[in-house]
Amino acid sequence: MTSTPTQKFEPVFTRLKSILQKYERSPLKADPDEPGYYALTGPASEITRGRDLWLGAIRLGKNYVSYHLMPVYGFPELLDDISPALKKQMQGKSCFNFKTIDETLFAELAALTERGVQRFRTAGFLGK
Repeated sequence: MTSTPTQKFEPVFTRLKSILQKYERSPLKADPDEPGYYALTGPASEITRGRDLWLGAIRLGKNYVSYHLMPVYGFPELLDDISPALKKQMQGKSCFNFKTIDETLFAELAALTERGVQRFRTAGFLGK
């Protein structure tokens, strides 16, 4: 039996999800957490104009897995010191696409995610 394109990326999805899932605690929550799609949201506030804060998400696609990280959209200076290899994975302003597990890039992405979460905290998006 051959695997579907989506199935071959499931290990990549699972590994990327583990990076973002680390922050799944109050006030952040998984919404949704379903096969092939995981999003981490925070509380609505004046800053977000009454809508839930979208911290990030991982989506399992047909051709790759996307890792969306909204702090880099709001604070693009977070990207100033990323490696050329990680920059190459970017599509748009806040999305990184992966086809394989690359622990070096994933470690850098985890550190970028940590800086992004801290930046959202200091900006008041997640409380103090």
